[in-house]
Amino acid sequence: MESNLISLKAQYESFKMKNPKVRIRDAARQMGVSEAELVAVGGRNTVLSPDFENILKEIRVLGHVIALTRNDHAVHERHGTYTKATFKEKVGLVVNPDIDLRLFMNAWHYGFAVTEGDRRSLQFFNKDGEAVHKIYLTEQSNVEAYDALVAKYKSAKQGVVPKITPESQEAEEKPDHEIEVSAFRQAWLDLKDTHHFFGMLKKFGVLRRQAMRLAPEGYATQISVASLKRVLEAVSERNLEIMVFIGNKGCIQIHTGKIKKLLQTGPWFNVLDPDFNMHLREEGIESVWLVKKPTEEGIVTSLEAFDKKGHLIVQFFGKRKPGIPEHEDWRQVVADYAEGV
Repeated sequence: MESNLISLKAQYESFKMKNPKVRIRDAARQMGVSEAELVAVGGRNTVLSPDFENILKEIRVLGHVIALTRNDHAVHERHGTYTKATFKEKVGLVVNPDIDLRLFMNAWHYGFAVTEGDRRSLQFFNKDGEAVHKIYLTEQSNVEAYDALVAKYKSAKQGVVPKITPESQEAEEKPDHEIEVSAFRQAWLDLKDTHHFFGMLKKFGVLRRQAMRLAPEGYATQISVASLKRVLEAVSERNLEIMVFIGNKGCIQIHTGKIKKLLQTGPWFNVLDPDFNMHLREEGIESVWLVKKPTEEGIVTSLEAFDKKGHLIVQFFGKRKPGIPEHEDWRQVVADYAEGV
């Protein structure tokens, strides 16, 4: 194990010398290893014990931080302070106006305290070494509390390379003729809450992107990436508050509020506001859908982007709370700018 550590560390140092601007996630892909393995060989990084629920319950002591959650094609960064995480049956919640998370702890397998120059963070990974969530200190953070937290949860096993276990094969779409399409469509029309949507998909054995194709008429319309960007530009111009969901198997992170500074940088479409950043890689988007779901408060409208594997990249909703109908301004912007393909 020690020889593996030394070998990988040397390979990574050599890679960084030749590719100083490549980020660690991309470096891992290019080197054929996982990000968690490269973090593990970082000279100033500390392996944390896998007591992740208790670690998350104590994050609030750090004060103002940056919460970061990403998938292959989108990054969600939110500044703020964590409130105490609560858990039930391996599902956790952190809910406040700044940091709003849904945590799926079965996917959390490795944790590290990471030092990169002057930047310090806590980083968590799933069993295949992909990042599920990261927490970065800011100039306003409580560094002493961070040091105490790292000392408290430092693993007895340091200087080891994680044993990466590839995720099990992903579910494949059932052929349409094996699905009770008419019953599925009726169940969609009978929805009372957007949170019941996933359960409905599971009941009928329908994958999410497939559901877009099989939806009741008028409830899922494919639109272009350009239309999605036009909607977001109109949201910015009209000063509307929306919700932005970006996640992976271990965490969903939500921003609720305005989006003001939009900027295209190469293949990335960005929101660059003081407390919220979003980075959306356009070339990773295979399709975008305008989706309507019935609820007891009326229709809820979302824009949902998928990659070529059918993974959900990002969702956009109008700002809303349970028991309150969707804001008409959001519906109007979507109607005005989200043109069908």
